[in-house]
Formats: sequence, C-alpha cells, structure tokens
Amino acid sequence: MSSDNSSPTLSRRRFLKWGGTSLLSLGAPLSFLSNSDILLTGDTDAVITAPKLSKSRHIEKVLNLHNMHTGESLKKCVFWADGQFDPQALKSINRLFRDHRSGKVYPIDQRLLALLHNIAHKLDTKKPIHLVSGYRCAATNAMLRQNDDGVAKQSQHTVGRAADIFIEGRTLRQIQQIAVSLKGGGVGRYGTFVHVDTGRIRRWGRMA
Repeated sequence: MSSDNSSPTLSRRRFLKWGGTSLLSLGAPLSFLSNSDILLTGDTDAVITAPKLSKSRHIEKVLNLHNMHTGESLKKCVFWADGQFDPQALKSINRLFRDHRSGKVYPIDQRLLALLHNIAHKLDTKKPIHLVSGYRCAATNAMLRQNDDGVAKQSQHTVGRAADIFIEGRTLRQIQQIAVSLKGGGVGRYGTFVHVDTGRIRRWGRMA
C-alpha cells in the first residue's frame, strides 16, 4: 500500500548476479559501509549505486521478522557477517517477504534489509519487525489498486524494495521519525503501519 510512482532505470547488462555473490548491494545512508560501486539487483536490472564494504569485518547485522499473513518468523537472522551477506539468510528473507497471495518469491533489495536493521537499531528494540506487506507481484498490485487508489501503479513493492511494517512497543510515529531521519528512501505513515522503501527520498501520509 505505498504511494510511490517512481520507476527503476533499466539496463540490458547485469553486473552482479543474484545468488552466490554476498558482497556489494547496500546504499547510503548505511553506517557499516563506505565508498561506492555500481551493481544490479533483482530481475529488473535496475542500476544501483552502492557503497563498498568498510574495513570492519567482524560485525554482524541481524533481523527479527514476522510475516503477519503467513505467521512465519525469522529470529536473529544474521544476514551480514564477516564483511559479506549470507546467501542462505537472504534466501530465507526472500521467502518470508514473498507475495502471500500468489506465492511468488522475489529477491529483496539488500539496501532495504539494511534500512530495516538500522530502524530497529535506532529504536533500540529486539522485538520483531512485523511485516504487513513485502513483495507484491504485478497481478496482486493491480488487484489491490482496484480497491485502494493509494496503491501506486509502479509500487516499490513490485520490485522488492518496500516493506509495510510496525513494531510492538514502538509507536508508528517513532518508526516514521527514525525512518525519515535515515534518509533511505520513501516513508509513508498509515493508520496501522509505516511504509518504507529504497526509492527516491519522499514522504506522504500523516506526518509526525
């Protein structure tokens, strides 16, 4: 349920294949990375400018996630360790984020995972991030648009770059304020969740 009309820049060449590669795919502002490089993620071949890894190789980045629709959870999922992404963790996260209506799985933007990690870290909570909506296939997005004009035609959800979330023990206003401060992309506050994505920086909905 995002309000986003941005579309990815297309490229015919794929500089980084999804799967075995476990390094570069996060974008600013991410505190555990530095410098920049060019790569591609996902089936849209969208070109992304992403930082190279910092010299610190001994940090771990963890996510606690709960899918509201399937009831599935990932607890203490270490998606980043020893200076690289964990392919198995990414595979598990992709499945958790799948379109629960169609069952389709799509590679989730690793910048989004880092953004979610940073939101939880800034909120100083280890409570799971409740996922209201993750990846949505085009058919699901079109169906939702018929019932809600707030659903964007070219939603970031359809390219694995958005999550609608809430966290128990933290208000939507707190989540919104932290997400805005991180400047990782779009932030929209709704009645029961906050939308965050890694598209262009913008805000909508009820403001703090």
